[in-house]
Amino acid sequence: MRLEKAGLSGFLPPEIYDAPFMAIERVNVLGVAISAINLQSALAAIADAVRHKRKGYICVTGVHGVMEARRDRQLRHILNGAFLCTPDGMPMVWTGRFSGHRQMRRVYGPDLMLDVCAWSEANPCRHFFFGGAPGVAALLAERLKARFPKIEIAGAFTPPFRPFQPSEERELAALVRAARPDIFWVGLSTPKQERFMAEFLPKLDTTLMIGVGAAFDFHSGRVRQAPLWMQRSGLEWFFRLCQEPRRLAGRYLKNNPVFAVKILGQMCGLKKYPLN
Repeated sequence: MRLEKAGLSGFLPPEIYDAPFMAIERVNVLGVAISAINLQSALAAIADAVRHKRKGYICVTGVHGVMEARRDRQLRHILNGAFLCTPDGMPMVWTGRFSGHRQMRRVYGPDLMLDVCAWSEANPCRHFFFGGAPGVAALLAERLKARFPKIEIAGAFTPPFRPFQPSEERELAALVRAARPDIFWVGLSTPKQERFMAEFLPKLDTTLMIGVGAAFDFHSGRVRQAPLWMQRSGLEWFFRLCQEPRRLAGRYLKNNPVFAVKILGQMCGLKKYPLN
């Protein structure tokens, strides 16, 4: 399988991309450039971006995100233009290791959030939480403050379940400008959070946006996480399906088998998926 450098034509203006971003190798997974990283290297890249005020957005991507991107070229363009596109699911990791990236590990959104928060207790970094059901962002901020007492929380905001009105966009921009966050955490579903980050990063006064989806629900205590052994064995999807069958059945039962067939074809050289 062909390995790709992260120097891809992205959704954001080219001046955003810089040397540390260009140095991160990526693995082509059905035309989506997944960063060949682990939690330690992801944290190092985030810390460097925060210290040097390098703007970018980070997508935490698994099978669902890749399959959505197969059906939507603009979403594929957004994922391939991310500062990092982390391997959120074990199939991303297995594909990367098959490609020769033995150091590649799962960079799971909830784990990444905790590691970044722990790092920021000893380093200057302000956090803003955006997303979730009503009250979840504020509850998440409260829970994380209790867990990491030295963390700097700049604000929390629950968006409406509809597109922003122009006046609401201006209000959000003013709120973020006053809060001055270094990291703007986004807790929406895929692909909504990826589209939001690509559109709003140039509009908001923040350094990094990180889309972590269900991490808001997990760390606020609203939803229970899968046991660690299920996370590591690639069965978290089954645990979540059992929790929310009505919402997730269509996603998993449709995407997972099709992904397995397509990635096998790519690995065997029967089908190529360009990064464009």
